[in-house]
Amino acid sequence: MSWLAKFIYFKLLGWQITGNTNFSKDTIKKVVIIALPHTSWHDFYIGLLLRKITQLKTNFVGKKELFKWPFGYYFRAIGGSPLDRTPGQNKVTAIAQLFENTSEFRLTLAPEGTRKKVQDWKTGFYYIAKAANLPIIMFTLDFQNKKNHISQPFYPTDNMEADFKFMKSFFDGVVGKKPEYS
Repeated sequence: MSWLAKFIYFKLLGWQITGNTNFSKDTIKKVVIIALPHTSWHDFYIGLLLRKITQLKTNFVGKKELFKWPFGYYFRAIGGSPLDRTPGQNKVTAIAQLFENTSEFRLTLAPEGTRKKVQDWKTGFYYIAKAANLPIIMFTLDFQNKKNHISQPFYPTDNMEADFKFMKSFFDGVVGKKPEYS
């Protein structure tokens, strides 16, 4: 089915992959992947196509209610893990546990936390990477240029302000499916 994904992604949609195109061949079995800008549901199928093309199994978390019948089986099959989002839960610790309990887990998140325009990113992905001692790989959802640009693995330092400045610079000029939310 990878040939079909390549046909849709490259030929029908006209997208390209640039940057760290060998990231799927890396030995990184555990990583936090951030994808931006997340402005539309279209981001989901672009991510699924990219995953199929690179042959890289990636994961995501979603509210536990999404994992009930009839969609639960599908979401688990494509790498989803349910997350209890009731108030009082330490979500960073819960997600860091997912990394400890598996030999391979590549968590993909949208730091905005929504498809709407935001001024600041949520910081959970950063604390998850720090807590689990993992690198962060950044990739763009650039609908204007039809491009997924992939970064080298980045290991967070103890300077959160500098780290966020570095990561945000990777996404400068990237326009999502809905430009007004980018």
